[in-house]
Amino acid sequence: MSDPSLPEPSASDRTAASATSADGPSRASAYGPSQASAPAKIRILLADDHALVRRGVRLILDREPDLEVVAEAGDGAEAIDMARAHEADLAVLDIAMPRLTGLQAARELAALKPGLRILMLTMHDNEQYLFQALKSGACGYVLKSVADRDLVAACRAAMRDEPFLYPGAVTALIRNYLDRVRHGEETSDHILTPREEEVLKLVAEGHSSKEIAEMLFISIKTVQRHRANLLQKLGLRDRLELTRYAIRAGLIEP
Repeated sequence: MSDPSLPEPSASDRTAASATSADGPSRASAYGPSQASAPAKIRILLADDHALVRRGVRLILDREPDLEVVAEAGDGAEAIDMARAHEADLAVLDIAMPRLTGLQAARELAALKPGLRILMLTMHDNEQYLFQALKSGACGYVLKSVADRDLVAACRAAMRDEPFLYPGAVTALIRNYLDRVRHGEETSDHILTPREEEVLKLVAEGHSSKEIAEMLFISIKTVQRHRANLLQKLGLRDRLELTRYAIRAGLIEP
C-alpha cells in the first residue's frame, strides 16, 4: 500500500526502474557504454606501389584498436583519387611510386585537403628526400626497415600534430641548421620586423585585433595586414599555428 503523502513516481522513474530486473543491472549497463561513446578511429589512406608492402603495413596498422586503413592506392595519382573518394585523417605515402611520386602527391594532398596529416614511409635514408618531404607538407618520415617499430607511434604523433623523425633525420636537420648559421644565412627567426613580432606576441596571447590596435595605437586594418603578413612569411595557417611558433621563438611561455 502506497503512502498518500509521497509523490507518485514519474514516467521516467518507472521506465528506469523497469530497466533493472531482479537478475541484475540493465542491458545497457551490463554491456558497458554505448558504441557512440567509443573514441573514433584514425582513418588512414595507404599508398605504395607494391601490394605485398601494402599488405604488411596494413597488418601493422589494423591490429591497433585506434587505427584503421580505409583506402589503398598503388601510386600517387590514385592516392589523390582515393583522398577525394574517402574520408581520411592521415595519408601514409611511399616516396618512389609511378605516375606521381609520394612527394608530388603530398603537395597536391596538402592543397586539396589541408586538414589531412601526411607521413612518408620509405626505404630511402636520404637527406634530400627528407627535406623535400618536409617541404611538401609531411609531418613525419618513417623508414620501412623499422616500420614495425616506428609506424604506429608516428601515426599517433601525426594526429597530435607532432612531428616524427627517425634519429638520423634529426641529426640531418641539426647539421643543416648549423651549416646555415655558419654561412650567415637568414633564418625564419629573423625575418619578422619588430612590429610584426609585437603583433605576433599579442595574437599568441589571445588578444583580438581590436585590442591589439588599441594597445599599439594602430588601426584594426593595420593589425589584420600584419597578421596576414605573419601567416605568409612563416608559412602558417591560423592563430593556433602562430601561437605555437611564438612559443618556439620564445615570445611567450608555453
